Amino acid sequence: MFRRIIALIKKEFIAIWKDPRSRAIIIVPPLLQLLLFANALTMEMKNIDMVVLDRSNTVESRELISRFENSKWFRHIIYLNNEIEVKEYIDEQKVQVGLEINNDFATRIRQNKPVNLQVIVDGRQTNSASIAGGYASQIISQYGNEIDKRPQGASIRAEIRNWFNPNLEYQWFLLVSLVSMLAVITVLILTSLSIAREREMGTFDQLIVSPLSSGEILLGKTVPPLIISVIITSIMTVMAMLFFNMPFVGSVFWFFITIIIALLSVVGIGLFISSLCKTQQQALLGVFVFQSPAILLSGFISPIEDMPLLVQKITYLNPIRFFMTITKGILFKGMLPQDIITNLIPMIIIAFITLSAAGWMFKRKLD
Repeated sequence: MFRRIIALIKKEFIAIWKDPRSRAIIIVPPLLQLLLFANALTMEMKNIDMVVLDRSNTVESRELISRFENSKWFRHIIYLNNEIEVKEYIDEQKVQVGLEINNDFATRIRQNKPVNLQVIVDGRQTNSASIAGGYASQIISQYGNEIDKRPQGASIRAEIRNWFNPNLEYQWFLLVSLVSMLAVITVLILTSLSIAREREMGTFDQLIVSPLSSGEILLGKTVPPLIISVIITSIMTVMAMLFFNMPFVGSVFWFFITIIIALLSVVGIGLFISSLCKTQQQALLGVFVFQSPAILLSGFISPIEDMPLLVQKITYLNPIRFFMTITKGILFKGMLPQDIITNLIPMIIIAFITLSAAGWMFKRKLD
């Protein structure tokens, strides 16, 4: 059994490498797009969720918070009780901004002394962080100017802290998203062309009459694109670290586990598309139909938190969403294993469903 599968895997590697189209898809587009998009793409953000730790709990602090609540930029204001909760909310990307007000806030205003407020911003999404920090500073500055007009005027200054990406290197966020997205697209194209290529070349009938079962054929079709995509993803990650100084503070082991599971969840989709198509052109069209909404719903173009509630729920069916969350968490902040596993479980479920659907469709075509 294993010799048959290994023989099929070797055949698949040779078929991919001999086909000029497949060879070009593997090498040129991912690396070229990584370098091109990293310098060309820009993004914009709309609504912002934030947490507030109000230790002062006075008229003055509540008046400042009301400015955030009534602004057109901030959507949800969540009140917390301690710094640990603030850290958890930002770590888990439930909010983009945190505001900490010290217990001497009102006292210093009344005594006409300078007041410092701490604004914590999630720096993993650099464009969003820069905009959110700017909005927060503007609201605090306006409030300070109004207070300065009073007899007991005081100067209020916001101290912006960008967690996980202190200098707001925009390319870091973009590169991580591109690595995740291009890895998925590469494995999706390779697997979707696999069975369609057999049909076009007239070798599909040979597979049917071979001693290989449908499960063995699927396994042989899965392994080569998976190995190739893992290698390409590793190369892109190293390029991002060398050419753009992107950090890698997390676990290499969990990074590769994430890549394998994420790509497996997409392999099933590619094989399902391939089993439905008779030509490689049809397969590429099927890939385009899937990848466009998948990328839009991954959080790459705009934050998922800004999407309508129904669309946010639909994103849970998208493996790229979880892939990007984990890769950003591992590379930028060294995401803890329990948080990684929480995001891996949906991808494992998606992988099981997609691979099962691909196996059922392939077996149906063989019967």
